[in-house]
Amino acid sequence: MSHVFGPVPSRRLGASLGIDLVPYKTCSFDCVYCQLGRTTCLTVERRAYIDAADVLSELEDFISKNEAPDYLTLSGSGEPTLNSSFGEVIRGIKNFSQVPIAVLTNTSLLWRKEVQTDIVGSDLVVPSLDAGSQLVFELVNRPHSSLTLDRVVDGLRDFSTSFEGDIWLEVMLVSGMNDGEDELELISDAISEIDPQKVQLNTVIRPPSESYARPISEDKIGEISRMLGAEIIADYKSRRRGVSRDLEERLLSLLERRPCTLADISGAMGIHPNEAIKYLEKLIDSGKVRAQDSGSGTFYLHGSS
Repeated sequence: MSHVFGPVPSRRLGASLGIDLVPYKTCSFDCVYCQLGRTTCLTVERRAYIDAADVLSELEDFISKNEAPDYLTLSGSGEPTLNSSFGEVIRGIKNFSQVPIAVLTNTSLLWRKEVQTDIVGSDLVVPSLDAGSQLVFELVNRPHSSLTLDRVVDGLRDFSTSFEGDIWLEVMLVSGMNDGEDELELISDAISEIDPQKVQLNTVIRPPSESYARPISEDKIGEISRMLGAEIIADYKSRRRGVSRDLEERLLSLLERRPCTLADISGAMGIHPNEAIKYLEKLIDSGKVRAQDSGSGTFYLHGSS
């Protein structure tokens, strides 16, 4: 499949069938913690990067032949709301599926009225907010130059007053960058304005795009969760599903020959990067694979190399 991937196991959404609406690493942010690597196309231009009819045809075919997932999730390898056919995809899904639709967004375009209109048909929106000040916004999210934190927060607050579904706000905590008391107070103020149904805390568990993006401790995230009235979704203890023997053998054989980036592995194995990272996590936990940072990003190596 070109645009539909999974279902992948999600800590929040159960069995989540992903729908990718933009080319790999086309995004309005270049977050230091991104598990998929550095953004190669930093943009705020909305256009039909992927045709809605192709996505809907692929998705309808999958749903007709497989057990229904818990959620259909518009996410993938970049910012999904950049696709100008975003709303068409949501409306099309509703014509043949009753499965709830979730949208994972970095929040950057929610200040645009056409994006708010497009997203209305979804059941759950999971926006991110990783900063309370412009300085930290630029350090952690490295946004497109046209974006300001005030615009992003104002857009999310405006959207939250009219959206009839649920909003689960995610805050990704990076050690030494957005976990200071002053910054957390500013984030808390913004959360009060947005008033989401849930606030969820995460930290850097998977290999990030920048080696200096580090997780905060389990004790500290507990303290912050109490301060923000949030739940913790960071998975320190790794409760991940296993990897099929065939896929494991193919992946290890690939890494025996040479170190690979996530994009290399995804292309060679014919699986979406979000699926690949789930399998890699399990193999890293077992010591069969290791991650190594280089000046050009994260490479994955066979554990014996």
